[in-house]
Amino acid sequence: MLKVRDLVVAYGGIEALKGISIDVPDGQIITLIGANGAGKSTLLRTIMGLETAKNGTITYDEEELNSLNSQHIVERGITLVPEGRRIFPNLTVLENLRIGAYLRKDKAGIAEDIQRIYELFPRLEERNWQMAGTLSGGEQQMLAVGRAMMCRPKLIMMDEPSLGLAPLVIKEIFRIIQRINEAGTTVLLVEQNANMALKVAHKAYVLETGRIRMEGTGRELLENEEIKEAYLGKKKK
Repeated sequence: MLKVRDLVVAYGGIEALKGISIDVPDGQIITLIGANGAGKSTLLRTIMGLETAKNGTITYDEEELNSLNSQHIVERGITLVPEGRRIFPNLTVLENLRIGAYLRKDKAGIAEDIQRIYELFPRLEERNWQMAGTLSGGEQQMLAVGRAMMCRPKLIMMDEPSLGLAPLVIKEIFRIIQRINEAGTTVLLVEQNANMALKVAHKAYVLETGRIRMEGTGRELLENEEIKEAYLGKKKK
């Protein structure tokens, strides 16, 4: 289990996270929703070792992560699908996937996992020779998820995976998130599409200006009148 306790992250004199605590139990989908600037991406980047906490602790399977760098955190089985995908546009789809396995030495296992990614994302197999920068936005997002899965994570964190995608593609991305979770990978999901994110979440947290404003099951927050008004357009979809 991932545990975040009393986490404070500051940029200069401004606190982006103001003492937040969350739990991410093994095998679940945990969702963070909130407006731009609420601190969602900062939380993921801090867990990943890309930002430094001013106060508080981050532990995973009883080990404190605060002092570890990003590579060591990946070695513990945690990976991040960043906002904006961040694929390598001048490399092929297959080369991008292989980069995701850069810490691994098991060639046979890597080949097996590439085939699993292709089963999950058939379009990536069809385009495995293609430069990643020429893919559609949805295909690039699939590639970013597939690349993150290549290190066989126990916990995958996703930052705005539906951003800028067409509605039909968004539905497919969320279906794949559920399949990844059903196959045994824990998911920590940051999303502005609150409706879709809450539907798949076992538990969800609402961040507002660096603080946890509300928490509950996905269903509870979907039915909450404040959440409906603030994030769901005043009606349950």
